[in-house]
Amino acid sequence: MSHTKLRLLAFAVLAAFIAIVLLTACGTTQRALPPYEPPLAKTDFQHVRTTAYTHTESDHREYSNRNALGGELHAAGPPIHRAEAVPRAIPVYEVPRAIPVHESSDVQVRRASYSPQLQPFSLSERTTTTTIRTRRGRPTPSAPTRLVPGSAAADWSRWPAGTVFRLLSTGQVYRVEDYGWALAGRNTIDLYMANQREMNSWGARRETIQVMQWGDSQESLQFLRSHQNYKHIKRMVLELEGRHEEAAALR
Repeated sequence: MSHTKLRLLAFAVLAAFIAIVLLTACGTTQRALPPYEPPLAKTDFQHVRTTAYTHTESDHREYSNRNALGGELHAAGPPIHRAEAVPRAIPVYEVPRAIPVHESSDVQVRRASYSPQLQPFSLSERTTTTTIRTRRGRPTPSAPTRLVPGSAAADWSRWPAGTVFRLLSTGQVYRVEDYGWALAGRNTIDLYMANQREMNSWGARRETIQVMQWGDSQESLQFLRSHQNYKHIKRMVLELEGRHEEAAALR
């Protein structure tokens, strides 16, 4: 085979490879959205499907351990296994902006008019204290540990970015900071786990959550409007704009 024919063959193989890559990318971008579910009522207590994810999954490696807002993903602390009925969720317009979770108990709010059957655990204290033994064996309490919410992904039209909630079964607190393709138009919340072992251990569970503070829908809408070239984001935008039928029809 002549040198010219070899060059033409090489160019043909390269062109075929590029075409395959482009078609694969388009197929990923244009894949069908998950089946649409009508939104849950926006109440303080909700029964939702929860799943788990971690940054080492194949579909999340390109983002590393960063969330959709550009911050770092955090795993929640260990289960507390104690809880109690606490005040109703705080609408974003009733409180100062960016209130940390550990300070929310300082906000004077009305008691919830409805409280489901709760597990026997308590979150009356938002900090934990570790006991350290000295050389003489005398226990010395260390400084209180600040509660850091774990990261969660959800449809921002149902749980806007910044929504803080806790799992009633474990007492763990999470903040919505992420979203995903499989969550658009779904009543599912994805909980961030530190590794694949913990992710697999969680699996998929129906959980009752208590919304402690709702995020700002308008801020979520403004953020998402600049990323509407992806269909799952377009669906969230349509819902946030009140165009529910169009969101449901988007495939």
